[in-house]
Amino acid sequence: MAPSKPTACLALSDGTLFPGHGFGATGQGTGTPAFSTAMSGYQEALTDPASAGHIIVFTFPHIGNTGTTPEDDESGVATAAGLVLGCAPGAPSNWRNRQPLDAWAKEKGLIGIHGVDTRRLARAIRDRGVTGAALIHDPAGNIDATAALATARAMAGTQPDSGAPNTANDWTQPLWTWPEGYGQAGTAQHSVVVIDLGAKRNSLRALVSAGCAVQVVPASATIEEVLALKPDGVFLSGGPGDPAVVAETALPLIRALLAQEGIALFGTGLGHQLLALALGAQVLRLPHGHHGTNHPVMDLATGKVEITSMNHGFAVDARSLPAGVVETHRSLFDGTNCGIRVEGRAVWSLQHGPEASPGPHDSLHHFTRFAAAMATGALA
Repeated sequence: MAPSKPTACLALSDGTLFPGHGFGATGQGTGTPAFSTAMSGYQEALTDPASAGHIIVFTFPHIGNTGTTPEDDESGVATAAGLVLGCAPGAPSNWRNRQPLDAWAKEKGLIGIHGVDTRRLARAIRDRGVTGAALIHDPAGNIDATAALATARAMAGTQPDSGAPNTANDWTQPLWTWPEGYGQAGTAQHSVVVIDLGAKRNSLRALVSAGCAVQVVPASATIEEVLALKPDGVFLSGGPGDPAVVAETALPLIRALLAQEGIALFGTGLGHQLLALALGAQVLRLPHGHHGTNHPVMDLATGKVEITSMNHGFAVDARSLPAGVVETHRSLFDGTNCGIRVEGRAVWSLQHGPEASPGPHDSLHHFTRFAAAMATGALA
């Protein structure tokens, strides 16, 4: 039974306090609260580089019931700034479990709180827009609410920093399958360079499973360094934060890549937003962002609807797309842009995460579409 005295507190910059019971790491953290409607994949969400700086509020009550496994980390660290649950994480019941969520969060340095009215909190985030927050966990219950509110107010209006590890390596692990697990990659048919803006591991796995030899380079790489790897295609990964923060570093490279007509170019998430900026479009900040695994997106060419995974706070302004760039996908929740392509070229991007980790597999086929575009030089 949970103790009656609060051992944790979430303070919002508008003066609202949400007391609860702490788990995971102790101490204080700050971030931007974002609610996620996902019913599974909590471990992937908490380690997604795009979650950097977010205190994730899970609206689904049963978080932690399948435990954790190192296989499901999308990066080497817990990128989220904290997590908020309605119910205490229960005893895990899953054959893949290696560690309960509480112990995993403690090991990762991630502060958690449960016993919070997450529906009320999600409505507050939805109705008031992005705000700052402070999350405190003290097992003794010694919480200074006044100081927590002051810290939260100092965070108001800030956005998580964009950034990605300065990686430069080969990736050879394919998607997980039963019963082999991650298994071995087959013979590669295409050479792909990944511009790492905060890449998820499953994006890299999906490329390998689509028949690609994958080389990961940082966003600071030069066009000469990329071309020296002789890629058939370039993948602009997802990542965290405001695209304007990394634009100075990433846009020169993306524009130089656009000048290489023989190279297929595919972007997702932050990579989608940066591709749009490089083409001359504009990006808008969303009131509370899109986070979760049940976002319906329509392919405007076919009318097909895919249920997708999203984790972003900005969107491309479809009204700003220049001539020769068309909108391909649109959110059925709020009508925001979810995809673009350059007419007559194998250059396109998606706002949602087709790597399906976490989330449904409806959009996973876009990786094989990328492979087909490299083989034919045209986008089907």
